[in-house]
Amino acid sequence: MATYDFDIGILGGGAAGLTVAAGAAQLGAKTLLLEKDPELGGDCLHYGCVPSKTLIRTANVRHMMRNAGRYGLPETDLPQVDFGAVRERIRSVIADIQKHDSEERFCSLGAKVEFGYAFFKDEHAVLLNGKTYSARYWVIATGSSPSVPPIEGLDQTPFITNKEVFSLERLPGSMIVIGGGAIGIEMAQAFNRLGTRVFVIQRGGRILSREDADLSGEILNILSSEGVVFHLNSSVVSARNIGGEREVVIARGGETLSIRAETLLIATGREANLGCLGLEEIGVEFDRKGLKLDKRLRTNLAHIFGAGDVTGDYQFTHAAGYEGGIVLNNAVFHIPRRVDYTFFPSCTFTDPELASIGMNEQAAKAAGIEYAVYTEEFRENDRSLAEGERLGKIKMLLDERGKCIGVQILGPHAGELIGEWVAVMNARMRLSSLAASVHPYPTLGEINKKVVSDYFAQKIFSEPVRKGLKFLFNLKGRACG
Repeated sequence: MATYDFDIGILGGGAAGLTVAAGAAQLGAKTLLLEKDPELGGDCLHYGCVPSKTLIRTANVRHMMRNAGRYGLPETDLPQVDFGAVRERIRSVIADIQKHDSEERFCSLGAKVEFGYAFFKDEHAVLLNGKTYSARYWVIATGSSPSVPPIEGLDQTPFITNKEVFSLERLPGSMIVIGGGAIGIEMAQAFNRLGTRVFVIQRGGRILSREDADLSGEILNILSSEGVVFHLNSSVVSARNIGGEREVVIARGGETLSIRAETLLIATGREANLGCLGLEEIGVEFDRKGLKLDKRLRTNLAHIFGAGDVTGDYQFTHAAGYEGGIVLNNAVFHIPRRVDYTFFPSCTFTDPELASIGMNEQAAKAAGIEYAVYTEEFRENDRSLAEGERLGKIKMLLDERGKCIGVQILGPHAGELIGEWVAVMNARMRLSSLAASVHPYPTLGEINKKVVSDYFAQKIFSEPVRKGLKFLFNLKGRACG
């Protein structure tokens, strides 16, 4: 029987890799964690989730200050934003979280951490900094990087991605955002609220194309009302540097238009970091989307697993953590556990937020599923009115048997509100249990109970029920009208 230096080796110190490393080490497996960057934490901590949500919070506070009159407070003129101060706040939040993702902490758990670029020498060993490390099992969790589209002149034009946007020296006076997905739209709203003139170029006819058109359309309307300029159904022809500005030429409806701005942000998706790992040499199968994995997250070499953005499917930090747990079950516990994304939540952190779990209408139609939609508007929620929030709604999709197949929430704190549905749907809880539950008043969470109660109200307060009660208990009927 072959002997190896480690029980399990992990390539990548982001969310997926850290999950596997912490779990495996604490379970007694001799664990090696390899990270190419100087610090652990991955893209989410340094260039993604953490800095973006920190920036969004700052932008939202400034937006509230600019609209103080809506809350009965005096209007005030705000000075220009010092982005240096914003940048330092972002760095301080990252530093606080970095303590949890430090080499020292993982060493205390029992995992050995090494930094540098590693690549496979053979099916069980990698070469790092001139030294060979072997392991019985390997996990590829190397994450993803911004995808840069092939645009004429872009290679000669200064641009930024999520890797640079949070460390800008100053607030841009204007910005072109190429891409209408979650990253592009979140950054467009945030920088617009900080005082940047923002233009968004989107190839398709709407933003956030994976979401239902009514909800993504409402977000577009909100951002437009705040001053973001959208160019939909527009393809980018070329880009060039013209000194202090970047010029982007777009084509739309047979016409071309030139747009100029101080900063160009590329937000057109992500690519799995799989190059230079030596995967071809050892026969691990992958394509442009990511690793080719089975439901147990194994590659075609059963001792090599994949987790996180390299799966190419759900590129979220919480997906990476979930997938890391699946790998632990299979590689350490040797329990054959499969991934199941049926009720997997997501959230786009615009203001208001857009959160989702399960199927939306778009997905249900594509799957040929008959469904009914039940909605409740946030303007009918008392806490929402007290908070000054009147936009948005919750949508609940039920199949023909009355089973909930999906929920979408566009509204304040939607990412928090979807948490109740994560529990309800993954536990296969009966909707009657949610309808019978008591929520504190006044809270936004009442909207979850209300949309379910509306469904049952159609049955309870129906004409047959009224007639039955009148017959059984001699009820006298309406007292007014």
